Amino acid sequence: MAKKSGFALVSLLISVMLVLSGCGGGNNGGNEPAASGSAPGSGAPAEKKEITFMFRGGPDEQTAYKKTVDKFEADHPNVKVKVITTAPDQYTTKLKAAITGKSVPDVFFFEPGDLKAFVNGGVLLNITPYTESNSNIDIGKVWKKGVDIYRYDGKVAGQGDIYGLPKDLGPFAMGYNKTMFEKAGIPIPDKDKPYTWDEFINVNKQLTKDTNGDGKLDQWGTGLNVNWTLHAFVWSNGADFLDATQTKVAIDDPKFAEALQLFADMQNVHKVTPSIAEAQTLDTYQRWMQGQIGFFPVGPWDLSTYQKLPFDFDLIPYPAGSTGIASTWVGSLGIGVSKNSKAPDEAAALALYLSASEEGMQMLSDAKVQIPNLTDMAEKWAADTSFKPANKAEFLEIIDYGKPMPQTLTYNREWYDLFFTDIQPVLDGKITAAEYVKAEQPKMQKLLDKAIEQEQKAVNK
Repeated sequence: MAKKSGFALVSLLISVMLVLSGCGGGNNGGNEPAASGSAPGSGAPAEKKEITFMFRGGPDEQTAYKKTVDKFEADHPNVKVKVITTAPDQYTTKLKAAITGKSVPDVFFFEPGDLKAFVNGGVLLNITPYTESNSNIDIGKVWKKGVDIYRYDGKVAGQGDIYGLPKDLGPFAMGYNKTMFEKAGIPIPDKDKPYTWDEFINVNKQLTKDTNGDGKLDQWGTGLNVNWTLHAFVWSNGADFLDATQTKVAIDDPKFAEALQLFADMQNVHKVTPSIAEAQTLDTYQRWMQGQIGFFPVGPWDLSTYQKLPFDFDLIPYPAGSTGIASTWVGSLGIGVSKNSKAPDEAAALALYLSASEEGMQMLSDAKVQIPNLTDMAEKWAADTSFKPANKAEFLEIIDYGKPMPQTLTYNREWYDLFFTDIQPVLDGKITAAEYVKAEQPKMQKLLDKAIEQEQKAVNK
């Protein structure tokens, strides 16, 4: 999953229509793989097929995927792949712009929350037959959680046929600056036992200091982005964004408000995170990179960059609220095949190569831009001591216990996006978390109700 990728803000109407520049036209009339190459007995050279692959990623990810595609082409001389790359923050715009052109690329990344809309809208090809017929792929070796994300039976996501494969699984772990702890004489965190909230705040206070004596803070305990890290605090406190039925917005739970208030208090009360003005001068990601932040989230997609950090770092569980159990999310991006591809066999072969082949996974994991999708390879990857962090096993544990992002569970994400669009007054300390969730819940519920209605219409049409 690309850094800060993670997580495009796309409405249902956009998602259903989503089309990208590339190949269009009809497929082979069904989902059964067809033989490619020359006609039997003709003796003629095989026809070279061109397919398009559109994806997003940071510089290191783009380089890694281009090299992997080059190897695929070398192994499949009758296939030419036209690669279309975008930065993470541009991907949604390009999808939206291309949608009205009705020319989906043959292979492309997509958000798991768009799965149902894309299937209902005729965007994604059912690739189940290809996963069953490719002798070089054993889909049983891929993380089951990853494959199940892209199953859909027409009503329920998570079961039925496969309409995509995981580009990756992206466990969002808590990292810490080990060098900073050692210099401050603070005990190294326990990799197996999470801090309580009180313990976490106390350590943050010890790390927040003026190190050069100029009267200004230049080191902070943490610098967390609410969009990506609030979930860990909410879930570990026994609350959630949705109820168990996924039909009711549950942010008005007092336990949710308690977690949100703690998050805001880290800046406004405890002063252990850079102020708004300080963050504008240099954002917290850059401050972490320069060794000014004690705790900061780490995703596998960042590891190639983090090998160059001027300090040692490692992974620990997130601090735990009232449940005493750490929590966080595990994200994913899907690799889909266009239902209207003119070369579905070749497109499916590329998708399988990028997601589930030993060769493709080895190249991508060696580039340190993701965890291998193959479980046995992932275990070896985590045990490799030749690169940081030492506790890579934390990533694998998160794959086991991590939750999906809430917006991926519903037919669109407008209800969820509203929460973060309106959140700033809480973070600024202008209103309390309790006031915010009470006022925001009805507005979010109205949007969720619309999403449920849209899904029912799409399924029943």
